[in-house]
Amino acid sequence: MKDKTRIAIIGLGGVAQLVHLPILSKINSVEIVAVSEVNKTRLKTVAEKFNVKNAFTDYTKMLEDVDIDAVIISTPTNTHRDIAVYCLNKKKHLLIEKPIAINYEETKEIDDAAKKNKCNVMVGMNFRFRPDTMLLKSLINSGELGDIFYIKCGWTRKQSSEQKWFNKKSLAGGGVVLDLGIVLLDTALWLLNYPKVKSVSAQNFYHAHHSIEDSSVGFIRLNNSSVLNYEVSWSFHDETDSFKLAAYGKEGTGHLNPLKAYKKIASNRVDFTSGSSSQTKNLFKKSY
Repeated sequence: MKDKTRIAIIGLGGVAQLVHLPILSKINSVEIVAVSEVNKTRLKTVAEKFNVKNAFTDYTKMLEDVDIDAVIISTPTNTHRDIAVYCLNKKKHLLIEKPIAINYEETKEIDDAAKKNKCNVMVGMNFRFRPDTMLLKSLINSGELGDIFYIKCGWTRKQSSEQKWFNKKSLAGGGVVLDLGIVLLDTALWLLNYPKVKSVSAQNFYHAHHSIEDSSVGFIRLNNSSVLNYEVSWSFHDETDSFKLAAYGKEGTGHLNPLKAYKKIASNRVDFTSGSSSQTKNLFKKSY
């Protein structure tokens, strides 16, 4: 067995520079053996900053020349399918930043390639791994809140990337729903243990962009009689950025950001998370 997992990163944008490279650099069981990026200036700068010896503008050459166990793909969405399938055919395990691909057909190609080559593929739905989200999931699983019948969630902030491709549907696949909404919905459905969807009603708004939605509001009915309401926006004119999620159960309610949980005992409403940390700083990095 190897002492270290040999990881390569394809795409050196914000999430690679701010999250993946700094965190992986601190893990003793990991070695960042190579990076790939089409922008030569960025490639040189980032490789030097994180002391990565093998730097390539062509990821196919990187996979041929370097011994790699797993690859992180953090490139524009429209490139995910081709890169992922190529890596999987080279027997490399993958972490693909969300969204996994432009559409269902491309996603299925990745899934089929993973099964064919017996490789693991994970999508970067990091909110499941926030400490507060995992604690809320534990409370729900323990039955403290009773059966969850309603989740209300929302996220408003500026879009996650200023790069030009992010505003083109052909390259990004969509707008705020694929940037913020997909993470909210994944978290909410995970907390509910993925019941089947009965119906979806949603309204997208195109105030800032013509081809991609910048706000979206939706209501989802699930087969177990629970319901889910979401709102996401890059363009709500609020005072501050906001992320919120509330899970309403028959016995109590759990909130995220910060984590709070309440239930009725006798005639009193009791906060049984008052002893836990309510700090929300750095939860994004902690989730990775």
